[in-house]
Parts: sequence; structure tokens; C-alpha cells
Amino acid sequence: MLEIRNLTASIGGNRVLNGVNLTVERGEVHAIMGPNGSGKSTLSNVLAGHPQYIVESGEAVLDGEDLLALPAEERARAGVFLCFQHPVEVPGVRLDQFLRAGYNAIHKSKGLEELDPLQFDRLLQGKAGIVNMEPSMLKRSVNDGFSGGEKKRNEILQMAMLEPRLSILDEPDSGLDVDSLRLVADGINQLRSPDRSVILITHYQRILNLVVPDVVNVLMGGRIVRTGGVELAEEIETEGYEGQDEVLQAQG
Repeated sequence: MLEIRNLTASIGGNRVLNGVNLTVERGEVHAIMGPNGSGKSTLSNVLAGHPQYIVESGEAVLDGEDLLALPAEERARAGVFLCFQHPVEVPGVRLDQFLRAGYNAIHKSKGLEELDPLQFDRLLQGKAGIVNMEPSMLKRSVNDGFSGGEKKRNEILQMAMLEPRLSILDEPDSGLDVDSLRLVADGINQLRSPDRSVILITHYQRILNLVVPDVVNVLMGGRIVRTGGVELAEEIETEGYEGQDEVLQAQG
């Protein structure tokens, strides 16, 4: 589904990605782990089309389409979804109306029929149950006054509504207590599908105990230095990232 080859990117004149290579097959969940400053969030923003990040070389191909040639809104219509590490508050914009606008925009781009408010509300109420979101929250402004866990659950709700082909989840576990983490993980698991793929970015193993990935990748120094199974995440949990430095140095 997604093929990233020798991707190099910078922000503010500082190169952060130094030749990332990654293949994500359809239906796979890929975990990307790495210490602070390794390039994890940069990779997610580059794939989503954040304008402040400059691609210097390399390519990212989604189902044969040059992803990097598309503006952010076209990537969204093509089925790319980014779950933000720090979801923003949008006072004055009701969550249900925000979701309906996004849902109908994507359906319209595919030549599908848009849903009227009543049809959409029925669909939304059903999807909200995936992340145990109270109906009253759907009438509030986007993330306005939400707790950290509620913001992350809202991100997963958006993923449930839009049904993207490729979901990039940038630290969906950060700042969550045990109960909120389980709700978010349960939501991700319910949305796993043979037709859709997930890149799950995290520092820690704890969410990978709940959302078991098909592949674990270690990103350091702006490139992926190791790839393995869940045992790799367990190794990092035990030994930390310090031991990965030798691998990075050996690769030059």
C-alpha cells in the first residue's frame, strides 16, 4: 500500500529525516518507535502534507500514486488520516458539524451521495460507541474543554468516521491514564481491517501490549535502523534506545 524510499526532509533549514525506507502492506499495523528528536513526528507531518516540512529527496507512493505531489487536502481525499499528537481546540465549531463537513467532502470527492444531518447523526451515534463518547460531547466545540483522554478519543472517532486507507497515529497514547489508554486502544483495534493500514508512532511498549503490531520499526537519527516483531518493542522497553546507537553507527 505505502512505499517510502530514501525520504529526506527538513524544517526550518534543519534536516530531520535522513533517508527513511519503509514498506507498509495493506492491512498491516506498523509501530514506529524512537527517542525524542528522532524524526517520528516529522515523518507523520511529511506524509500528511504539512507545508512547513520540506521534502529534499526521496518518494512516498500510496497505491501507486505519488503522495508527495499532492496538497494536504488531496491526500486526505486519497485516504490519508493523521491523528495529532497534540489535538487543537476549535472554539465555536461544533464537533458533529465538523465531522459531517469532513465526511461529506470526502464522499463528494468520490462521487458518493452526501448525508443529510439526520442520516449523519445516526451514523455518528453508532461510531461514537467505539470510543465510548457521550452523545452530549458531540454537540460541543471541537476539543474545547476536553480532557487529554477525550481529545485522543475524538481523534479515533474521526478515524472511525472517515475510514481512511492509511491512518498515521502520532503518539495516541501520550498523556493518557490507564482507562483512557484502553479506550483508545480498543477503538484502534475495532477499526483494524484487511483493507486499511496503520502507522502507530509511540515511545513506549504499553500501547503495543493492547494494539499488537505486525511490524515494529526503530527510527533514530532520521532513518529506520531496525525492524522486527513485538519482541523488538519488548527489548527496547527493557534496554532503552541507548543500545540502538551501535546499530545507527554501524550504518554510517
